[in-house]
Amino acid sequence: MRSHPVHTVVEAEAEPERVMNDFKIYASRRLTRMSLDEPNRKRWARHGSTRWLWKPQHVSAAIQYVVAEQGYAMSAFESDES
Repeated sequence: MRSHPVHTVVEAEAEPERVMNDFKIYASRRLTRMSLDEPNRKRWARHGSTRWLWKPQHVSAAIQYVVAEQGYAMSAFESDES
């Protein structure tokens, strides 16, 4: 079983904090629209962990952690978009 934290590995042309905040905003709106959660529920920690991954081996290690090292292995989505 996985715990509650959400982990993502993304490539973006923005600061990691901005990307994290955008994910939180989008996910909150979707949860509210889908009535899967109370609209005024506190869903997120005040901040979160954001990291720059400069080298391919660091990206690979982060993906490995997210997909396989938090409980049961999960599916991974990889976009072809650049």
